[in-house]
Amino acid sequence: MTLTLPRPWSRMATLLAAALSLVSLASCGYNTIPTLEEQAKAKWADVQNNYQRRADLIPNLVATVEGYAKQEKDVLTSVVEARARATQVRVDASQLTDPEKLKQFQDAQNQLSGALGRLIAISENYPDLKSNQNFLALQSQLEGTENRIAVARRDYIDAVRAYNTEIRTFPGQIWAWIRGSQPMATFAANEDTQRPPQVKFGK
Repeated sequence: MTLTLPRPWSRMATLLAAALSLVSLASCGYNTIPTLEEQAKAKWADVQNNYQRRADLIPNLVATVEGYAKQEKDVLTSVVEARARATQVRVDASQLTDPEKLKQFQDAQNQLSGALGRLIAISENYPDLKSNQNFLALQSQLEGTENRIAVARRDYIDAVRAYNTEIRTFPGQIWAWIRGSQPMATFAANEDTQRPPQVKFGK
């Protein structure tokens, strides 16, 4: 003997099943992937903002050093050129799944870090420059910016790790396939290139 539900009950059962399916989708990570993706993109924006802040400080720093050490033309030129290259290489949020684009960005920023390190190092040879208040203020701002860059990069790496883990593990793997989600690239710099330029005043 088969039990047949009245039509209103049948409709209610269908609606209930649909509601349960929606709850199941939400709880199984369907909404987790876009949430983690947006968080990673926001962290990338922080990385770019901090690198831009560093680029904005450099012209004043170069001008101050030039006033005391014009003969260091090669070092000054290398900083200006490295800054130009670093500001030309941009990676927007839609390119974060392209490791090659991120590597280009990273390489340009690393070259600028090296050039800045050489620029700061020459201050040791110019006592008047070392004690110049404008230079000291710019150097302090640069150090603060380098620290913010390190924090922003770490936060981005953590956000990408969370996103990539979600799309590679069950059940996120299923939703990633349905959505066409791709892994995001992250930094792969060695420890030396991640350290901010070291600045020493005095012996």
